Amino acid sequence: MAPPKPTKKPKGQKKEKVFHPLSRKADQLVRTQLRKGKLADLAKARNQKHHKQVDLYGFFYHAIPPEGTLTLEDVHTIIHDIWLPRFDSELEAERAARRKGRPKKVIDLTHPLNVDLFRQWDQKEAPFIEQLRFIRISSAAPDVAQVSRPGKHPLLIEEKKSTETQAQDMDMDDSEAPLLLEPMTRFSSTTTTMGAAP
Repeated sequence: MAPPKPTKKPKGQKKEKVFHPLSRKADQLVRTQLRKGKLADLAKARNQKHHKQVDLYGFFYHAIPPEGTLTLEDVHTIIHDIWLPRFDSELEAERAARRKGRPKKVIDLTHPLNVDLFRQWDQKEAPFIEQLRFIRISSAAPDVAQVSRPGKHPLLIEEKKSTETQAQDMDMDDSEAPLLLEPMTRFSSTTTTMGAAP
């Protein structure tokens, strides 16, 4: 009789390689796993932050009127009477974490172009909000708002440049640019000297 034939292993099954625990390959695998774990933790933290931001900005999105903008007094009223009482316990924790006297940044709902851009938000993407204009307000001075971030949206940048050029055109006087108002004959000796060959 012939001896029985050995059974064949399925081709799809590979033998798992075993590395020495102190080998370079084992260290490489450990580093790869640690990196994947760190990236997963960062992604989880980023998603949690994203959801908190969407919740905050969604509240203000629903607070703006269908037409026009809010006054600074309206913004203070909304924050003081509606937003803050919702999260009294969390507010105390935030006050403890924030430096004393540092006001909170909010979206500028008093600026018409900023409000129009805010209305275009799909209420899902927090990075869109980062392009908008933000102001700092304080309950100590409710009639004062300071621009904390001018906004990175192209329309806001264009508007800022146009207002700056208009302000420069209106504010220019003889004391700021006296040389521009001098006649060219005053500089003729300098220009001829520079153009002459040595």
